[in-house]
Amino acid sequence: MTRIANVNLTSELDGMKAQFMAKVSPDIASVMMQATRALELENLPARAVTVGRTAPEFSLPDVHGKLVSLSTLLTRGPVVISFYRGGWCPYCNLELRALNACLDDIQALGANLVAISPQTPDQSLSTAEKQNLRFAVLSDKGNVVARSYGLVFTLPERLRPIYQSFGIDVPASNGDTTWELPLPATYVVDQRGVIRADFLNADYTRRMEPADIIAALRSIRGNA
Repeated sequence: MTRIANVNLTSELDGMKAQFMAKVSPDIASVMMQATRALELENLPARAVTVGRTAPEFSLPDVHGKLVSLSTLLTRGPVVISFYRGGWCPYCNLELRALNACLDDIQALGANLVAISPQTPDQSLSTAEKQNLRFAVLSDKGNVVARSYGLVFTLPERLRPIYQSFGIDVPASNGDTTWELPLPATYVVDQRGVIRADFLNADYTRRMEPADIIAALRSIRGNA
């Protein structure tokens, strides 16, 4: 079983961000930081579904086209839901790998883990294969489910050419033309469907520590 103490996602994310910022021009770094700040000022987390609320139901296709529903997962135990931007996002991939490394610990506590993004099923399959993911990766076409959780925003126009210069084609990845993305978010849902822990941050380089997920699941088990 994985030792959770050895997984420090925040430290890894900080290292990746520092390396990235050292490579890009000051102008690009400034635009990206300004966009993050603007999103923070919108305060999306204040309008999103949070702790104490019932997690909105979903039924989404996995990488093989099989529908996976929250209600069915909850018949087996608690559920950890990770919303991520896409396989093109290095911070998302770092988080997915960390979750994959801790999957045995999550399952040992009777829980299931799913990751949701607006990517097409083919793109999700590519992400799952590249990262050797052992949990369900679901496609939320049009961000329908992410919208029900209050997580959707539109990537600012000034960022789009920067992303394209990095080889990132968000519309192609999502199969639409909206440039809409979910705020990266993690929810720990108990078997009654109630959200017991969450993590939402307008800064996409911030993610929930796996140790905090495990702590929330242990709390759920202790109160069962």
